[in-house]
Amino acid sequence: MTLWEVDIYPRAGQPDLAGRRIATEAADLGLSRDLAVQAAHGYLVQGDLSREQIEQLARELLADDVVERTVVAPAGDASLCELPNGESRLIHVMLKPGVMDPVAQSAQRAIADFGVEAQAVRTLRKYWVSNLPEAQVPLLCSKVLANDAIEQAVVGPLAIERLELGSAYSFELIRVPIRELADDELLRLSREGQLYLTLVEMQTIQRHFRELDRDPTDAELESIAQTWSEHCSHKTLAGRIAYRDERGERRFENMLKETIFAATQRIRRDLGDADWCVSVFKDNAGIVRFDEQNNVVFKVETHNHPSALEPYGGANTGIGGVIRDPLG
Repeated sequence: MTLWEVDIYPRAGQPDLAGRRIATEAADLGLSRDLAVQAAHGYLVQGDLSREQIEQLARELLADDVVERTVVAPAGDASLCELPNGESRLIHVMLKPGVMDPVAQSAQRAIADFGVEAQAVRTLRKYWVSNLPEAQVPLLCSKVLANDAIEQAVVGPLAIERLELGSAYSFELIRVPIRELADDELLRLSREGQLYLTLVEMQTIQRHFRELDRDPTDAELESIAQTWSEHCSHKTLAGRIAYRDERGERRFENMLKETIFAATQRIRRDLGDADWCVSVFKDNAGIVRFDEQNNVVFKVETHNHPSALEPYGGANTGIGGVIRDPLG
């Protein structure tokens, strides 16, 4: 079993767009205006592959041989760390263990289509950095090169001999003893179990399983927490609200239906034949009349969390909704 590394660089005469982008972002952060970066991306491929096989995969599958060149060697080989120019510092960036690697999964399937079996595949990026003080390297890694929420940066050679494949899964039925917990223990279970339910919600679950005369499984508890989450059930938007001002108090049993929804329906009734709404509050997207022949479908997506922790993935949740719901 060999762990091969395939590094992919732009060919001579081809622009290093990734390297230029990193240098520009570093300059924008005030790290170094003289920073020089040479970038590469690549794959770690583990399996019983000969050098001939891995070089064929690198040439015909993993890289575009017209505009890219490859360096192929067993992981840890000195040839993978040779300085491309002058005094450069090598930095590797990889996804953290447990993070999905869709590109690697696609590569592994494509390798299988070549009639070659790879036991495991992971992607990596590597950067040769020049003209940067050593004290600023950690800042470059955390602010520019890697997203700390899902990626790890390794300064220097990549000391890895094999890819961890994890252990075989063995099913275990886990029950959560909830029936006799005190209120503070219910809140601790909600917090430490990442259920994020209120005390009243935890008490409701507790009461239900007392009536069933058994404790819930972990899967049942997490399923309830997911179903009752703000994301899935819109507890605030559709919840019970008591509103107080100088004119007194008003209560809503379902804030959405009794405010925006009710007002929309009343306006549509008043418009009669002039109503330009085609579909409102029927599904995850709305349809309004644009002219005599065309309608417009649109969606305002509120779910873009956790953008602060994982900017691209978090924002992509919102983007996905804006695209998916009108099409659906």
